[in-house]
Amino acid sequence: MKKKTEDIIGRSLNALLEDETFLPDLQGNPRRQAFKSLVSILSTPNHINKSFLRIALENGTVVRIPAFRVQHNNTLGPYKGGIRFHESVNEDEVSNLAKLMTLKNALHEVPFGGGKGGVIINPREYSPKELNLICKKYVQYFSDILGTEKDIPAPDVGTSEREMDWMMAEYKTIHPGQTYRGSFTGKSVINGGSLGRREATGKGVYFTFRYMMHNFIKNNETWMEDSDNRFARTAMEHYGRPLTIAIQGFGNVGSVAALQAYQCDYLQNKVVAVSDHNVMLYNSDGLDIPALIEYTMDHEGDLPADEEALAEHDIKATVHDRDDLLEQEVDALFLAALEDQIHPGNMENIKARLIVEGANAPVTEDADEYLSEGGVLIVPDILANAGGVIVSYFEWMQGRETQFYTEDQIFELLYDKMQHTLDTIFPQFFKDPFPLRQNCYIHAVTKLSTILYRQGKLF
Repeated sequence: MKKKTEDIIGRSLNALLEDETFLPDLQGNPRRQAFKSLVSILSTPNHINKSFLRIALENGTVVRIPAFRVQHNNTLGPYKGGIRFHESVNEDEVSNLAKLMTLKNALHEVPFGGGKGGVIINPREYSPKELNLICKKYVQYFSDILGTEKDIPAPDVGTSEREMDWMMAEYKTIHPGQTYRGSFTGKSVINGGSLGRREATGKGVYFTFRYMMHNFIKNNETWMEDSDNRFARTAMEHYGRPLTIAIQGFGNVGSVAALQAYQCDYLQNKVVAVSDHNVMLYNSDGLDIPALIEYTMDHEGDLPADEEALAEHDIKATVHDRDDLLEQEVDALFLAALEDQIHPGNMENIKARLIVEGANAPVTEDADEYLSEGGVLIVPDILANAGGVIVSYFEWMQGRETQFYTEDQIFELLYDKMQHTLDTIFPQFFKDPFPLRQNCYIHAVTKLSTILYRQGKLF
């Protein structure tokens, strides 16, 4: 992931270096020096904060758990990014996710910088009381760097509104009399969270796909039919016909995206396969997504894992190995689990021609290049999964103003924000040879570079 992000930033800056309309005041050697400065600034974090949380477990033992908070760049505003509870968390991963947040906020014109946090645990192995203590200790250890105008965490893999409520409460205890509602986002509504925050990422992921495959093509069908762009051809091959979808990951992102697809009146699509950390379920006629969501709500988020559970809840599907999902014969593949899911070991077996990244960095660099060369249209994380941070911004604003939007208002604002970005990116993407990821990075790097130059930070 690190190499992919740094390489694309470098390629984006190289493309901008040759574009004389970009920062035209910089010419010759000063221009080359300024671009070297940009590479250095955008490829490294401002701060890497690491600590070992001292946790007394309920069995009487004391453990030290590694925890991170990386602050990549705050050119556009306070650092912003989730806190991940997962056993695979490491400093390199957190640093690169913080960098991705910087670029994502720049792309969608959200006035935040990029940050990310992580704790190396499997939350399923800890009791609620122990998780509460881990959350409190995290805030205690990093309290000096967090805050409404400094760094604003949010939920990520392994965390939810419950953990954000706990963390905000601890922040309020540590900083009495200070503004606290905007110190964390993704909180429960009763605690100052925004309506629609939990569904925001999944809704944004599916909206991006639907808008591309319906609204945008419908409004630009004439020139796209005549285009020799390989990605435009892929899109047109799937336009106006029934589409089959497989979704990896059935948590907050995957399940919401699946429900959006199930309910969509714009596209003739059906979700034929879904998976979680245990199992894949398949039905060529389309899965009953509402029934699966209802089941997961009663079973700690897990999908039914055997034929008996399916029959008991009258859900028609066959059970398969979870890893089989990626290689299904489907039109579109939504990746809503973890990073590095499509890689050199399986990239040649991927049959979907449309891939949407609901998770962060689920396609490795080598796989991304291989699939893109073959005309597979990959909608990257930086574009597709920004719904969470966008609604986090709305939550942050509502906390400052102490005025709150209805859920319908939140989703209307979200779709307007994302549509603005899509209408900026898609026309260029479908006309030039760059993959969509590269287009998004160029756009984000352009904004960051321009502001850094205007602020005099390239000398």
